[in-house]
Amino acid sequence: MTDLRLAHTSALSPAELAALRALLDDAFDGEFTDEDWDHTIGGLHALVLDGTELIAHGSLVQRRLLHGGHPLRTGYVEGVAVRADRRRAGHGSAVMAALEGALRRGGYQLGALGAADEAVPLYEGRGWRLWRGPSGVLAPTGIERTPDEDGFLYVFPLHGTPLDLDGELVCDWRPGDVW
Repeated sequence: MTDLRLAHTSALSPAELAALRALLDDAFDGEFTDEDWDHTIGGLHALVLDGTELIAHGSLVQRRLLHGGHPLRTGYVEGVAVRADRRRAGHGSAVMAALEGALRRGGYQLGALGAADEAVPLYEGRGWRLWRGPSGVLAPTGIERTPDEDGFLYVFPLHGTPLDLDGELVCDWRPGDVW
């Protein structure tokens, strides 16, 4: 029997944070960096638990994205992972449903995420839309293109926010992977 818990980072104990980091390290084959960790915390977490054991996670952190000259309050999805031996059992969908519910409740104009190839069917099946236009980052020196991210960014339009999926989408600056 699994349970889904929603909690802000501040409500997670040190032991829960350690279990979360271990899950992400394992799920990303040791390529989950300290900067990735920093991007994952500080927001709302959807945690799937089997008893006290963490088996799936995703977080929603606030970011600002620019589109068509307008800043958009964006709920950015980070750290989506399911323990390897528990995949293909609906846990990733449960995490995303919880995060999408938080997106819909207000406060955000857009949902966004960077998708790994193996996760694309999950996101597309849930109504996330591929961003077809160019991507960039508002770097300290101005807007810089991020062409390596093109084709990997997905958005979840909210509340009638007008979007041109072929237009430019620019994220706020942060250390490490900007998207």
